[in-house]
Amino acid sequence: MRKEIPVQQGEKYEITIKTLGASGEGVGRAADFTVFVLGALPGERVLVRIDEVKKTYARGKLVEILEKSPQRISPACPIYDFCGGCQLQHLSYEGQLHWKRQQVVDAVERIGRLSGIEVLPVLGAKEPWFYRNKMQFPVGRKRGKTVIGCFAKGSHDIIDTRDCRIQKEGNNTIVNVMREVVDRLRIPIYDEDRHTGVLRHVVGRIGENGEAMVVLVTATRDLPKAKEIIRFLKERVPNLRSVQQNIQTYRNNVILGRETKLLWGKPTIPDRIGKLHFSISARSFFQVNTEQAAVLYEKALEYADLNGMETVIDAYCGTGTITLFLAQKAHRVYGIEIVKPAIDDAKKNARDNRIKNTVFLVGDATKLMPHLYHENVHPNVIVVDPPRAGCTETVLKTFAAMHPDRIVYVSCNPATLARDMAFLATLGYMAKEIQPVDMFPQTSHVETLTKLIRKDLL
Repeated sequence: MRKEIPVQQGEKYEITIKTLGASGEGVGRAADFTVFVLGALPGERVLVRIDEVKKTYARGKLVEILEKSPQRISPACPIYDFCGGCQLQHLSYEGQLHWKRQQVVDAVERIGRLSGIEVLPVLGAKEPWFYRNKMQFPVGRKRGKTVIGCFAKGSHDIIDTRDCRIQKEGNNTIVNVMREVVDRLRIPIYDEDRHTGVLRHVVGRIGENGEAMVVLVTATRDLPKAKEIIRFLKERVPNLRSVQQNIQTYRNNVILGRETKLLWGKPTIPDRIGKLHFSISARSFFQVNTEQAAVLYEKALEYADLNGMETVIDAYCGTGTITLFLAQKAHRVYGIEIVKPAIDDAKKNARDNRIKNTVFLVGDATKLMPHLYHENVHPNVIVVDPPRAGCTETVLKTFAAMHPDRIVYVSCNPATLARDMAFLATLGYMAKEIQPVDMFPQTSHVETLTKLIRKDLL
């Protein structure tokens, strides 16, 4: 017999918020039925109007805070209530770190059904504001005016953003200059409904010493008034080193296309993580929080526990940033990545840093790793940093079949991490410790590092 849902759409209920959900929303219960409430915080008693009802949960709108959390603060950003870029500005930074750790604990216990694993306090940022070195904002028109900024929560409505509090100042400068450029030069703006117009996105990248790159993403191969745009940017953007055009002609939500043209300046800008330096191109993957990336990579190096004699495999190596950190203390590191341009960047990064004990391979880790094993490559340590979907069981079985002493699992999604940890436990690899790192302050995201050890070595 189907259980009757105890809440109704449009009705109001008093709810006590118990925890935070994965997207930063408050989670409570009405008549023992789970309700997600955007903007509510743990410990608060709130009045909620139910907007959406599903079989196992409901979503509600915060109508009134009846009892306020002592960790509630006023958001620093004036457009925070509308913008979808941040989710936790209304929570003190101390509170953010506490609840991000709790998100990891909950995932391990409820999804992984694992116990006895220590989740350490989150390594917070020294500066939780103005940290993003990369910005990619859509361009649109609203009430006859040019708007450039983040999408509103849950929509493609662009919120005009002039002073984003999590972007580096150079990126805010780029946005504001480009808004003026578009209006002055009457650059046609892309209309995603009609698939007409030219300018789709403005991408900004800020490297070492504030050096700036501007990438204009267009729906057409031609960029009208390119010379005037370049002249305007050179006059108004301090430390500008590169202006590029990326061509994205497809009718989809993918931001960058495959072709990029250098319009002025250099094709790359420099940046640095720890002792290593990197050349950042328009399409390079590079951690958006440079300072916290150094914290993350140093911890990965610690968990790898290298003495200079080990062979290491870095699966999903991207542009080789973690690979190069590991290479500083390993005998040899193999980096595997399915995206060829990323491997090209990785090889260049190795050359630029004069690191010679790395081997970068293009391909699917599931196929390449058994091949390496048959070629007598026996890793002592495997490091993996998969996308949010985590690893497939085939990939995890491949890891275990190579019998490494340790697996260092870097994750941006506690839920898929917990799932994969549980599966690795059945393959003989046990997690003893998880270190969360706050790579994205003011947002609901949390990065983690997990050290897994082969059972017979415990």
